[in-house]
Amino acid sequence: MINAQDIKNGTCIRLDGDLYFCIEFLHVKPGKGNTFMRTKLKNVVDGRVLERRFNIGEKLEDVRVERRPYQYLYMDGEDAIFMNQETYEQIPIAKELITGADYMKESDIVEVVSDASTETILFAEMPIKTKLKITYTEPGVKGDTATNTLKPATVETGATVRVPLFCNEGEIIEVDTRDGSYQGRVR
Repeated sequence: MINAQDIKNGTCIRLDGDLYFCIEFLHVKPGKGNTFMRTKLKNVVDGRVLERRFNIGEKLEDVRVERRPYQYLYMDGEDAIFMNQETYEQIPIAKELITGADYMKESDIVEVVSDASTETILFAEMPIKTKLKITYTEPGVKGDTATNTLKPATVETGATVRVPLFCNEGEIIEVDTRDGSYQGRVR
């Protein structure tokens, strides 16, 4: 149990039977009345964001979470198979629990977040930026660098990324795994 004033960004709490991560908090001390904590909490399961006020001194049930690196091996139906980097144990994780799953290629290292008390996997996070090779795109024309026009390009994982007109097949690009946006070419 933790006090409401101890909530910080990244704190995981159990509220109404669901797990929530604190993504924003503000300690409010009004001119009249008691101080309170105004928080934004993100549901671990469905990603909904909830705004909630807690009075100072209110007891909350905290959840101890562990973050471990796992290596992606292959897809097995709707599950992705990962290997623990320390114990070499293989575990399946549902694709919908993985952020940036469309940009994940074999041997990528992802961070798996699990509940320490029950060993349940909450979610898995890809690194924010990843390098991918373009496997198909329309050829670029010389002099197409003046405008900010984008074209679709298929990368090695099968996902489609919008890239500038000057990008060609075989080039390696950097992609933001949160939204699939093009970040730049890799030299």
